[in-house]
Amino acid sequence: MTTFTRALRRRSARRIAAMGVVAAGALLLAACGDNGHDMSGMDHGSGRSSATATAEAGDFNDADVTFAQMMLPHHQQAVEMARLADGRASDTEIKDLAGTIEKAQDPEITTMTGWLNSWGKPAAAGSMAGMDMGGDGMMSDKDMKELKAMKGTEFDKMFAQMMIDHHNGAIDMARTEQKSGRNTDAQTMADGIVKGQSAEVKQLQGILDRL
Repeated sequence: MTTFTRALRRRSARRIAAMGVVAAGALLLAACGDNGHDMSGMDHGSGRSSATATAEAGDFNDADVTFAQMMLPHHQQAVEMARLADGRASDTEIKDLAGTIEKAQDPEITTMTGWLNSWGKPAAAGSMAGMDMGGDGMMSDKDMKELKAMKGTEFDKMFAQMMIDHHNGAIDMARTEQKSGRNTDAQTMADGIVKGQSAEVKQLQGILDRL
């Protein structure tokens, strides 16, 4: 059994246990109610001016807040994973895709931070803050350490599998926002995540199949 296979098996076991915790936390946040707010915001989207973002802030509800609070650390970890490819990845397509992921998600981190600030909400999702969660595609600290220790084809394979899991978690959260959110900018970002990351999952699976 290779190091890659053992790592995936350990990570899958941890994720099954952690998913229940994530689900409970999301339900608790959603149960707080559907209270709309009419507040001006900061920068709400990549490439938009602050003035435009403020004008488009609009109403938001608890689903929008939960989406931003959970997607923010999710994006931060994806960017961290993408940056690991430099000096470790050997596959050209993995290197190119890692650059694409970082370029797409780094500006969205700034955007979501701006939303939460303008809404008067913390960046961390209450009691879920600081927890080493394995749900919603999030990698544990141990997963990240194992990825950092790998190079070449072994890194490429683990990166592809981990990013597939990571993207699928983001897609699930974005679909929840599509159904339950109110804020126009948040829903627009959710639409982009579903479309863009679904395409990247297919690309990553193709890479994994040929490695």
